[in-house]
Amino acid sequence: MIVQDVINHLEELAPLAYAEDFDNVGLLVGNKNTEITGVLVTLDTLEAVVDEAIKENCNLIVSFHPIILKGLKKLTGKNYVERVVMKAIKHDIAIYSMHTALDNALNGVNDMICNQLQLRNKHILIPQSETIKKLTTYVPKEEAEQLRNALFNTGAGSIGNYSNCSFNVEGYGTFNGNENTNPTKGQKGTLHTENETKITVTFPKHLESQVLQTLFKSHSYEEVAYEVVTLENKNQHIGMGMVGEWEESMSELDFLVFLKDKMNTQSIRHSAFLDKKIKRIAVLGGSGSFAIEAAKSAGADAFVTADLKYHDFFTAENNILLADVGHYESEQFTKNLLVAYLTKKITNFAIILSKTNTNPVKYF
Repeated sequence: MIVQDVINHLEELAPLAYAEDFDNVGLLVGNKNTEITGVLVTLDTLEAVVDEAIKENCNLIVSFHPIILKGLKKLTGKNYVERVVMKAIKHDIAIYSMHTALDNALNGVNDMICNQLQLRNKHILIPQSETIKKLTTYVPKEEAEQLRNALFNTGAGSIGNYSNCSFNVEGYGTFNGNENTNPTKGQKGTLHTENETKITVTFPKHLESQVLQTLFKSHSYEEVAYEVVTLENKNQHIGMGMVGEWEESMSELDFLVFLKDKMNTQSIRHSAFLDKKIKRIAVLGGSGSFAIEAAKSAGADAFVTADLKYHDFFTAENNILLADVGHYESEQFTKNLLVAYLTKKITNFAIILSKTNTNPVKYF
């Protein structure tokens, strides 16, 4: 097994196409064709983590946060980022980061928080737009079923919990090939009319390459007529944050005690109590102040996130309980998610959970 094989599994869980524009995800260090000796999963890639990988004979580190976020102009070891990259290269260790691709995944960071808090009826808090594409093509009527099935097999035609979704219209297509053509229907130099089926399917944008390759491979025409457009529809399976609820509500104080225990945090910074029950909860791992209004609009009684600033707490507006559990604490279960996922996908060697505590924040 090579590095690219592990990457393929990871990108099934969290396609990089859905990472935020500012982010730096994917293979940051190393060669994708390197044979793997072991995989170490961590939240952050620090020097101690690279040392741990060396000790455990792991030459691939799967990290949630990217060690390289800005461009590196020099490698002199003057800071921890350069030292990590230099040590990884020296010991032939590859580093792969997922970050906001996993933040936006349906079964990613925020789903783990919801599971930790035992929430049900979960859905995305801020769905992404412009991540759904639509393919329209035209095929001889007798070939329509074969082409549809080929497109379905790539993942096209899936809408929510439904699969094999398409829209089909029968009509007549005309074409006249010049002397340089070799048409599969009709004769070159002669106007031809063909009984065709217009097929329309939607697909997630990260599958565009596979969908088009399948279209060209499965279509009989020498020149395939097709259109691909990007839809403005919200993608209910991709986006930041999640909202869930409990069957029974609890008091604000009981909620914070429960939250502190389940999120394994030493302290929680929160907004003023509103003397209301907590039942519907929005969550967003990492820095989530930008989603406060979305949490309020979703009707959440509480919003669990991290890195809230002084003035962010005012935006609660006596409408929602804001709870800052800490950045590391909000994302700490992510590496457990990745280990469990990769262990199911790869059975011929161990996926190791890093034992290095990378939390830079200490409590007195």
